[in-house]
Amino acid sequence: MKYTVTSRGDKTSDAIARKVKTYLHEFELSHDKEEPDVVISVGGDGTLLEAFHEYSHRLDDTAFVGVHTGHLGFYADWQPDEVEKLVIHIAKTPFKVVEYPLLEVIVRHNGDRKSERFLALNECSIKSMEGSLVMDIEIKGELFETFRGDGLCISTPSGSTAYNKALGGAILHPSLASIQLAEMASINNRVYRTIGSPLVLPQHHTCLLKPKNDVDFQVTIDHLTLLQQDVKSIQCRVAEEKVRFARFRPFPFWKRVKESFIDD
Repeated sequence: MKYTVTSRGDKTSDAIARKVKTYLHEFELSHDKEEPDVVISVGGDGTLLEAFHEYSHRLDDTAFVGVHTGHLGFYADWQPDEVEKLVIHIAKTPFKVVEYPLLEVIVRHNGDRKSERFLALNECSIKSMEGSLVMDIEIKGELFETFRGDGLCISTPSGSTAYNKALGGAILHPSLASIQLAEMASINNRVYRTIGSPLVLPQHHTCLLKPKNDVDFQVTIDHLTLLQQDVKSIQCRVAEEKVRFARFRPFPFWKRVKESFIDD
């Protein structure tokens, strides 16, 4: 099995990453940064998000596992004092693959500029660089509403506990192949009227966002913030690709939700 290790970069995470590499080398596993079978992320959910984007071109061949060195995360499920146990599992135990749905975002531009395609593990948020965001929202090719407000957030089920939750969105189990659209401070009057509630769209539904004015947009894909100009539309749907996690023991989603938001 080929592996690589990524680190958040702080002293504790770097030390644990070195320990993982040393142990796996002793088990005669091959370190391969270019084409790993397993990526071991040491840090937090943000570190794993960075690893996901680094290896998003080989999702069919690479699985992820996280060691958290901060607060318990939704993706990093092993603790620092369990590193030896994790290494033995990686070296000796065939792992179970758990797949989570991803968000596909396609930004199309006016003119001849080529469209851009992104994958998000958590969410995509869209804001105007000038004043309020004003966009028509089409679902399955039909106009649903015209949104005016601070912005929009489109999340995956696994990302529903992040920005989406802060906006009042529902927490969705990652086994549901869906995306969720949540509003940021919508303006409702006689001209603009929105549903005012988060929308959960199934796998076969596409959400198309069309700007009503000629402004630049801030489009954030997970932790990556991009300036988008001359935008014709932004298309969001459940991606065909999925992220693969290496599971060596049960890691129940609702237990993670409870530990993160309810338990002391």
